[in-house]
Amino acid sequence: MIDVLYFAWVRERIGLPKEKVETSAATVADLVAELSAREERYALAFSDTSALRVALDQDLSDFDAPLAGVREVAFFPPMTGG
Repeated sequence: MIDVLYFAWVRERIGLPKEKVETSAATVADLVAELSAREERYALAFSDTSALRVALDQDLSDFDAPLAGVREVAFFPPMTGG
């Protein structure tokens, strides 16, 4: 079981700030595919992963990163400076 957190417009599109997900995904990209297949709101939120960043256990990561041992996955848009 993994805690999945959604921030900013990702949260708005999915309609949840976080959820616990039972997954067999090996990588972040596999998890995104599983979530996208659930419902249209997930597919919409993850339609362009180049517009998203991901953190695993609060460390910035990549979509090809393995999920083995990970407890928390967070999805959020890139942060802008200023």
